[in-house]
Amino acid sequence: MKITGKELRKAWLDFYKSKGHVDIGAVSLIGDGSTGVMFNVAGMQPLMPYLLGKPHPMGKRLCNVQGCIRTVDIDSVGDPSHFTFFEMMGNWSIGDYFKKEKTAWTVEILTSVFGLDKDKLCTTVFEGNQSVPRDEETAEYLVSLGIRRDHIFFLPKEDNWWELEGTVGTPCGPDNEWFYPLNADMVSPVFPDDYVEIGNDVYMQYRKTETGYEPLANKNVDTGFGFDRMLLFLNGLKDAYKTDLFTGVLAKLEELSGKSYDDGGETTRAMRIIADHTRTTVMLIGDPKGILPSNVGAGYILRRIMRRAIRWCRRLGVSSDAMLEVAKIFIREVYGEAYPLLAEKEDYILEEIKREADRFEATLQAGIKEFEKCLQGIARKNEFMKKNDPAYVFETVLGGKQAFRLYDTYGFPLELTEELAAENGLTVDREGFDAAFKEHQEKSRVLSKGEAKGGLESHSEQATKYHTATHLLNAALKTVLSPDCNQKGSNITDERMRFDFNFDRAMTPEEIKAVEDLVNEKIREDIPVVYREMSLEEARKEHFVGVFDSKYGDVVKTYSIGDFSKEMCGGPHVERTGVLGHFKIHKEQSSSAGVRRIKAILE
Repeated sequence: MKITGKELRKAWLDFYKSKGHVDIGAVSLIGDGSTGVMFNVAGMQPLMPYLLGKPHPMGKRLCNVQGCIRTVDIDSVGDPSHFTFFEMMGNWSIGDYFKKEKTAWTVEILTSVFGLDKDKLCTTVFEGNQSVPRDEETAEYLVSLGIRRDHIFFLPKEDNWWELEGTVGTPCGPDNEWFYPLNADMVSPVFPDDYVEIGNDVYMQYRKTETGYEPLANKNVDTGFGFDRMLLFLNGLKDAYKTDLFTGVLAKLEELSGKSYDDGGETTRAMRIIADHTRTTVMLIGDPKGILPSNVGAGYILRRIMRRAIRWCRRLGVSSDAMLEVAKIFIREVYGEAYPLLAEKEDYILEEIKREADRFEATLQAGIKEFEKCLQGIARKNEFMKKNDPAYVFETVLGGKQAFRLYDTYGFPLELTEELAAENGLTVDREGFDAAFKEHQEKSRVLSKGEAKGGLESHSEQATKYHTATHLLNAALKTVLSPDCNQKGSNITDERMRFDFNFDRAMTPEEIKAVEDLVNEKIREDIPVVYREMSLEEARKEHFVGVFDSKYGDVVKTYSIGDFSKEMCGGPHVERTGVLGHFKIHKEQSSSAGVRRIKAILE
């Protein structure tokens, strides 16, 4: 059966809607914190609160095609089957139908809709153990639907059971996995060697207790079939990048590079990485909770993905603008219909891709030169030591402090340094990197409670962001209004910042916007916030701003944000400006004679 991505998506949703399900649509890729993960990594993950008992506002029968992000095996991206973004086709019963209906519908969609041969379908069910009986019920339903009994395999808990590890009181139960021969024309395939898994039905019929399991009154069904894998499989392909999700993208990369995807080797690998990572970039920036590249959290993962794609653009022999061309195809031709927000945010997505590419290109050259200096240093040491000691074993580890310098000064994620090191036969001292990172954090942190709180009500992560933003605001006011503007006080909570400064009139709307724009420009530039201790005299010579001179001793703490902001301050501060988000002034008003007050938030 030949089928396009759009046809497969429609077929799945139409089938389950015909069975009384409501298409709930895809939710954000960004985790909400309730399941302890940064991204949604499975189609059922956003449904977890409802599978655990909360009523769903759209009913008891639900279906969708849900995007997921998986980066734990990012180094495998570049082979024929791995992605960082993929989709799962799902349907759920929240306390409604159960095994009889679900087994029938799975057989129906696989055979009548997708055209698979019922005689070749294989399936696995739970074999039972001392706590829960063998799942004969599912097996008998399958036999009654025409699935060959010798194609039903009973497997142990590690293969055919679902539960949330480490929890008590939560739903759990056996699952029913589906397989089909890799080669549909194979006469006598051997299970499992000649089969591929195509989907999974989970039957949540038990509640986990302290001592075992007990039956649930309201049972749930959770179905998950891989969209990308099914598209590959139904089209009889061995390379997942040969589906219509990627054909237009690969054609564009071939056009830009003058090379063929089928050349194999590094060319094929490069095109796969650029295609996959650009798709993930588009989805994360264009998400309803859209994120931007930064050096912490989900933004750090996005930055790593984007910078890895940019590096592979260089290896393919194309500029980073190739990502823009690829992104347009994903937005306009592949996913725009299923994810309409992408089309609405197209200009924004492309602008942010371009911004990060330009930022990285500017530092990449210098960073690679610095990395090469590290390589040369190791080579010189090895050469010298070998001359003086024939038994000397060559050094093959890049130091942690060197790796941290590449991270802190040149914006190289540790993983990028590790990739470069591996390409040159080296490893990276991760423990040394972590130690250098921790030392830097300690220097940036307030050393004792109550020391120079700087108007903060707490030292939370959000308050720390606001405190750093006051430095940018102070510098922006000096640039837009007058060099004589100085901070006169501040008050910061986790929700907002209040900043007082000397100025003898109300700011105009144009001035307010100019200050906002300048602060946001410095945030987008993702500038390192550099901490140094020095004498008060030295700080003044280097033109660090001392807001409250009487508070400083002979040795002061200083924080510089590029050449834009230089202040004596007790902290705490973020590592880089890129984590701050979007700066917005809500109000500008009089505080007292000759003093104005700004109230602002980070969105």
